[in-house]
Amino acid sequence: MMGSRIGELLLLVCLLMALSGPLMGMRDRDDHHGDEGEEEKEVPFEKRFLLQRKQEVVRTDAGDVRVVRGFAYQVGVESPMHIGFINMEPSSLFLPQYMDSTLTIFVRKGEARIGWIHKAKLEEKEMKTGDLYVIPAGSTFYIANIGEGQRLRLICSIDNRENMGRKPFQSFFIGGGLNPTSIFAGFGPKTMATALNISIPELGEFMSRQVKGPIVYANVTKTKSLFNQNHGRRQEDGEEDESAATTTTSTWTWAWRKLLRRVTRSRSSNKTGKTVHFPDVYNLYKRKPDFENKYGSTMSLYDNEYSPLGIPNISVYLANLKAGAMLGPHHNPTAIEFGIVLVGSGSIEIVYPNGTTAMVATVGEDDVFWVPQYFPFCQIASRNGPFIFFGFTTASRDNKPQILVGEGSVFTTMNTDVMAMAFGVPTQEFDRVRKAQNGSVIFSSPGAAPADMDEGGEGAGIRRFGGI
Repeated sequence: MMGSRIGELLLLVCLLMALSGPLMGMRDRDDHHGDEGEEEKEVPFEKRFLLQRKQEVVRTDAGDVRVVRGFAYQVGVESPMHIGFINMEPSSLFLPQYMDSTLTIFVRKGEARIGWIHKAKLEEKEMKTGDLYVIPAGSTFYIANIGEGQRLRLICSIDNRENMGRKPFQSFFIGGGLNPTSIFAGFGPKTMATALNISIPELGEFMSRQVKGPIVYANVTKTKSLFNQNHGRRQEDGEEDESAATTTTSTWTWAWRKLLRRVTRSRSSNKTGKTVHFPDVYNLYKRKPDFENKYGSTMSLYDNEYSPLGIPNISVYLANLKAGAMLGPHHNPTAIEFGIVLVGSGSIEIVYPNGTTAMVATVGEDDVFWVPQYFPFCQIASRNGPFIFFGFTTASRDNKPQILVGEGSVFTTMNTDVMAMAFGVPTQEFDRVRKAQNGSVIFSSPGAAPADMDEGGEGAGIRRFGGI
């Protein structure tokens, strides 16, 4: 329902944008809520549906987090999601935190362990390339790069429909010190000293040790041995020989260990001893395509197959086009679409409701685009290699893309006489064109297939047809 209302409003606003003339640019600004020093930029008409407001929100020696903001507020509604890119160096840890936005995480490359608190128990999942997982807003989680000597690359949707303000998301760090600052630092010293059962001087040392930022290097081998040790242990907090610990370490170190043990305790050592039931990770690359021919394949994942997608009310799709192939004209009847290029390059064509071209733009790896609900569009792979892209739509079910051209499409299924009259041609002529359709969904190399995006210099492959 929410996605449908947003889509209808976007349809009206984008049509008004078209009527206002193609030469009018849009201001890509974040009003007065933007970061200091962030300049207002004109968004060229030709790139209106490319998302280019990139913001680095975390950078440390061990990794970074970048956010590509959704479409500009100026179109009349808030974008329902932003797209995040998380990169982590080998043997690194993204510190425990919770956010005001639901994250749908896709492992683009590498191996990760994600732990999060679900129904007061710790859920831990190991993820590999192609895996998908959902972390609900308000749930404390951590991410560890457990791949041997390899960088971890994650792509995530950041649900913007439940966050606190204009920022892409707000983190609340559980663990931290001077950088990042733990939310515990905001409580009075007596309050936290009482809660942790340590003295105020010990609390000061305990809360000031972390200075390396939200993503830090960690001894992954030691972390793994700690997890394995915890898996075989049935003791409750406090059952360890606390006196032995205090003889070898200071009291604040022991308090830190107790806190870490609560954060990293395995499912088998929870208080009830029962396994926490929550759907496992889902690997997109292992799923059978919904459609496949010799030119490529497509698939969509809804919450009836992977129920956590119902939390942010989104679906996930993956398309793999061979060199020069085209995913033919289609539209989304119930959702806005966001796409991220994983491999190769190609072009995106989007059409306004009045039949004029909204955008024809070449895109490459890591580029992000969006398509309003109802707007017809297609994707074409470059002639130099495959074009693989994946993304999210704002409906967790029933968003079956409507194929407009090809066998079994709207063009060939609609009444022949009606369509002939609509085009103002004899029935026999329309029928000849209808019967000429010998492909479906993904087509062979069209003349519109772009060459490599680097050819022709900056701006090559981006063009605009006349407006109204």
